[in-house]
Amino acid sequence: MLKRLSFLCAALFALAACSHNGSDTAAPQPAPTQTSAPAAAASAAKPAPASTAAPATASTAASTTASPASPGTTAAAKPSAPAEPFVDTGKWVEGKNYFTIEPQQPTGNPDKIVVTEAFSYACPACNAFHTTADQLAQSLPSNAVMAYLPVSFRPDENFPLFQRAYFAAKALGVADKSYDAMFDAVWKTGELASDDLTTGRPKPQSAWPTLDDVAKFYAKYGVDPKEFVAVANSFSINTQMKRADDMVKAYGVEGTPTIIVNGKYRFSPSDAGGYPQSIELTKWLVAKEAAGK
Repeated sequence: MLKRLSFLCAALFALAACSHNGSDTAAPQPAPTQTSAPAAAASAAKPAPASTAAPATASTAASTTASPASPGTTAAAKPSAPAEPFVDTGKWVEGKNYFTIEPQQPTGNPDKIVVTEAFSYACPACNAFHTTADQLAQSLPSNAVMAYLPVSFRPDENFPLFQRAYFAAKALGVADKSYDAMFDAVWKTGELASDDLTTGRPKPQSAWPTLDDVAKFYAKYGVDPKEFVAVANSFSINTQMKRADDMVKAYGVEGTPTIIVNGKYRFSPSDAGGYPQSIELTKWLVAKEAAGK
C-alpha cells in the first residue's frame, strides 16, 4: 500500500517529499514552515527519493509548436537582482548537493540562464516549497529567468490533471497570475483537492476534481470554462504534455520539487540542505554557468 505525505506533514517537515515510485519520505530535520523533496541523483550517484516531476515545454500563449526542450512558463516581470561573481569555496559539492545532467539539455532560451522548478500543484511538498520558489524567482539576476515544469508521474495522486491544467492556463495567458492561487485551491480551500484535507488521506477517485472543476477555478481569471476545457483537450496541450514527460526523463528528475539550472544541473531542497540553501545554491549554479565553469 502506497504511503502518502499528508498536507499536515508537508507543512511540518522541511525535507519531506512525494516520490516518483509512490513512496513518501521525510528527513529528520523539521523546518518552521516548509518542506522540500529529494531530487534525482546524477548518473554516478543514487538520489534520495523526491516528490513528483515531469519537465514541461515552453510555449507561447497560443503556440502549437512549442520547443520540446523549453520548460514551462517564465515568471512575471520583476526587478532583477545584481549578478553575483562565481566563487567556489568548496561549500557546494557535485554528487552531493547538486547533480550534473548528462547530456546537458537545451533550454530554448539561449539568451538567459533558465532556472526550472519541476513541480505539481497536487504535490504536498511542492505546496510547501512554492513560496520559496516565488522568492527564488524574485532573487534571480538579470541574466537568469524562472520557468516551471509540471509533472505527471503520479497518476495515483491526480497529477496528470494538474499538468494538463497548467499547460491550458499557460496557453490562455493566466498561468502566472493564478500560480499561487492554484496551490491554495488544492491545499487550503480544498476546492480542487484530491485529498481529504482533514484526514490527509486520498479521496476516492470518484470524488477527485475534474477538468470541469478546474475550468470553474480559472473562470475567476476571466477564462470561459468551455474554452478552457476545449484548449485543455486540444492536440497542442496533449503534445506539450508528452514533451514534458520526455523532458522529465531527460533531466533525470525522480521527484518534486526539483530545481534544474540551465538544463545542466539538478538538485532538490534536501540536497541543498533546506529552503534558504536552495536559493543560495541556485544562484551559485547560475553564477557558475555564467562564468562558463
